[in-house]
This record gives sequence, structure tokens and C-alpha cells, in this order.
Amino acid sequence: AAKKKGAGIVARVRFESLTEGKCAQILHVGPFSEEGATVAKVHEFIDSRGARIGKHHEIYLSDIRKADPSRWKTITRQPMRF
Repeated sequence: AAKKKGAGIVARVRFESLTEGKCAQILHVGPFSEEGATVAKVHEFIDSRGARIGKHHEIYLSDIRKADPSRWKTITRQPMRF
């Protein structure tokens, strides 16, 4: 029987529960290569509130296989530690 396309990657999927507490988040629109300036804004926001930066994660809202990179939407969520 033929394997389904991408079937091997499914075995690497994992589910996690995050307990983040207070976070700052920002929407970045554009390619990943330009995300640095957006992340810097979130870091400045957190620093201005006297908090430390926790481990961030990203939520991808666009299908990068179909959307133009200039229109990719990514939420960067950055936990704040006080």
C-alpha cells in the first residue's frame, strides 16, 4: 500500500499544556525573516514594565504553502516573569 504524503511527520506531533501566566503578544505580518523588529517591540514592552522575558512561542495563522510571504500572519506570545 502506498504511504500518504506527510504520514511520517504525524508521528512527530506532540501535545503540550502551557502554563504561561501573564504574557505579551504581538501580531507580525510578513515573512519570518522580518520578524526580528516585531519581536524587539514585544521585548521593549516587557522591559518597560520591569518584567523578565520568558520562553516565547509562535502561533501561525497563515498557510505558508499558499499565502504570499508579505501576507503571512504570526502571533508571537512572550511570557512575562515578575
